[in-house]
Amino acid sequence: MSIPHVQRPDLPEYMTWEELERLPEEIAEQIELWDGRVVWVRRGPSEHQVFTARLFAALERCGRKDMSSHSERCWRVGLETNVFLGRTGKSDFLTPDFLVHRCLESPYQDVRSGDVLLVGEVLSPSNTQTDIEAKKGRYASAGIPWYWEVHLAREASAIAIVRAYALETRPGELPDGVHPLRSANYLLAGEWTPDNTDDIEIDFPFPIQIPWSELEY
Repeated sequence: MSIPHVQRPDLPEYMTWEELERLPEEIAEQIELWDGRVVWVRRGPSEHQVFTARLFAALERCGRKDMSSHSERCWRVGLETNVFLGRTGKSDFLTPDFLVHRCLESPYQDVRSGDVLLVGEVLSPSNTQTDIEAKKGRYASAGIPWYWEVHLAREASAIAIVRAYALETRPGELPDGVHPLRSANYLLAGEWTPDNTDDIEIDFPFPIQIPWSELEY
């Protein structure tokens, strides 16, 4: 969640996908559209790219292993791929650092949120909690079952903690007159650190076991 710095041009507050496509690639790849609103994203230091690639490779290994044992299943692990929200239109999308989605019917097909099982963000120390929560909320509202946060250490080129969140679609009981801001939210379902666990292990959306050694810088 966080592309080398390129001088940002003066753009309108809202754009369509068609207008975005007409921008130079080095500009367009820094932008997400949230209901058509232009949201600039950053890609941080080299550690961000390295750990994103490490997570992608590890999840792909686990996904392929699962498919080899269950021929009826078909997963794809993606890297910095646009996820279009809703069934139609392209002017509302997010670009997670890594993701898992069901196999699509045809090549080069757009990935829709309804096809996505897991999204993940690699968070540098410079990412603000406000930005993190805003994007997490959009993933939840889109109905994506699993959301991962990978927090990088402040003083070392390393992952400090990985958290897995499961989608809660039935909010818990609240006091009378109090209503949740969103129809769906994420609940923390797994947490791993190099000091406390030998590996990252969880059974959803398929069995995942990632030794910390696979995630070294």
